[in-house]
Amino acid sequence: MIPLRRFTARVLPVDDQGRVLLLYGFEPARPDERFWFTIGGALEEGETLQEAAARELREEVGISAEVSEFTGPYGTSTVEFSFAQYAITQDQTFFAVRVGAAEVSFDDMEEIEKATTVEHRWWSAEELEATDEVVHPPELAGLLRRITGGGGPA
Repeated sequence: MIPLRRFTARVLPVDDQGRVLLLYGFEPARPDERFWFTIGGALEEGETLQEAAARELREEVGISAEVSEFTGPYGTSTVEFSFAQYAITQDQTFFAVRVGAAEVSFDDMEEIEKATTVEHRWWSAEELEATDEVVHPPELAGLLRRITGGGGPA
């Protein structure tokens, strides 16, 4: 495995009902191990975290938002995982954006993302707490409650 360190912006798009949009997919080497995850990706050279958040939201789910519309950060963490041939250490920062009743499109995803993303779903905090499915990050219900309940950035 090739080691890779990434600094990423993770996006928590929130609809009019206070639900967060998540993607459902898998790692190429383990297609039977599926999980829900947040939108987001690595910073490009010269990009701020908020600029990366706006770009990733547009590329991954076809929703456009101005950089100034993102709130947060609501949390940071470092996770380690494998994807394709990489052993990734990922520093991630979570931002929220209100998107109303936005429509989701995978049209602008990278090919590897299209191949490993099965579906999307809007989740309430209650549904996140009740599910037996794997959700990353595990503390997402709490983050969503802070965002929708008026809690400020971390």
